[in-house]
Amino acid sequence: MAQHGAVAGRPLIVGLGGTTRPGSVTERILTIALDCVAALGAETALIGGAELQMPMYDPAETDFSPAALRLVDLIRRCDGLIIASPGYHGTISGMIKNAIDHIERLRDDPRPYLEGRAVGCLVSAHGWQATGTTLVALRSVVHALRGWPTPFGAAINAAQPLFDESGVCTNAVVRGQIELVGRQVLEFARMRGLHGHG
Repeated sequence: MAQHGAVAGRPLIVGLGGTTRPGSVTERILTIALDCVAALGAETALIGGAELQMPMYDPAETDFSPAALRLVDLIRRCDGLIIASPGYHGTISGMIKNAIDHIERLRDDPRPYLEGRAVGCLVSAHGWQATGTTLVALRSVVHALRGWPTPFGAAINAAQPLFDESGVCTNAVVRGQIELVGRQVLEFARMRGLHGHG
């Protein structure tokens, strides 16, 4: 059975996350996860950086920005989602939460909110305490939107050495954790497709 966002049978995995700063740790770890699933045959799309700077979600609004419309369209069509947030004061950033709030527009869809989609959670922060609380907060939001958080969520302490001067992740353990999140999202999407629930 064909999947909703699939291109020639390839599941569509959307990555949402990052910060306003190009090349942030959060954006880099999200890119690692997306590159992993792309190498395994998925179609991918990234919503990050400047695209996340959209007006605050307003339930009464009917004229949404192009960035908000693209976000809603991609998530509507996706077979899996990977969300990456920095830890700001112990929780997900306001910019990421605002982007997630736009998923409310899918409430009346045949697949409302994140129904039937695996969601990988990635978090980066300077310090272990902030990574833990932020990961819990992100997983709770995914649950509230009827998504399936993957069994493994990666909490990345950005205070440790992670990347070389060219931007390559040199920490094999961290890279393995990020890629595991991506693989679990893709595996779930493929299982849903095979069983006719995509």
